[in-house]
Amino acid sequence: MRSDTPRHQGQRLQLVQQLRERGIADERVLDAMSQVPRHLFLDSSFEQFAYRDAAFPIRAHQTISQPYTVAFQTEALRLAPGSKVLEIGTGSGYQAAVLAAMGFKVYTIERQKELFDFSKGILRELGYRVTQKFGDGYKGMPAFAPFDGILVTAAAPELPQELIAQLRPEARLIVPVGDVEQDQVMHAVWQDVHGTRQEEVLGQFRFVPMLKDVDTGR
Repeated sequence: MRSDTPRHQGQRLQLVQQLRERGIADERVLDAMSQVPRHLFLDSSFEQFAYRDAAFPIRAHQTISQPYTVAFQTEALRLAPGSKVLEIGTGSGYQAAVLAAMGFKVYTIERQKELFDFSKGILRELGYRVTQKFGDGYKGMPAFAPFDGILVTAAAPELPQELIAQLRPEARLIVPVGDVEQDQVMHAVWQDVHGTRQEEVLGQFRFVPMLKDVDTGR
């Protein structure tokens, strides 16, 4: 496996400072992102650019989110230490690693077999304890519900009702919603103590589409 060098560590600290200047205020998020070696979640041809605040292509024609988006979604969950969180769309595993580095109990689903296999390997090598599943993200993980937060890393055409049902009361679903041909709107969705659904619009972002079923790559 490629190494994590002092140069990489310095680049991460510079990136964290940029995120702080862009408004990320949760020091727990920033500390986790200063620890996780993002370059190891990218193809080696992109390693020199790994700590730029940019998205990059990864396996299976997918992308790794830009660090600001990772930090923004993580912060928006408003999770307490030790919380149980579900991620939809493992990708190469970077977001799951950030969540695990924050001390959360992380569950994550990936529908692309190539990405599932890669992320499982790299997360294990780096020592992150994450429960992973190869499957349809729209279905969530009802066997492990309710969750203290759910984070979706792909654009859903509408709010995914099955995922909302897997939240504990007052827990937040962070999900981009909208057409993949244009920017999507990030939503925070939760039920208050009276069982009434609440929604908050958090801004515009750009994600790959959230697809149903699984892709074995065959």
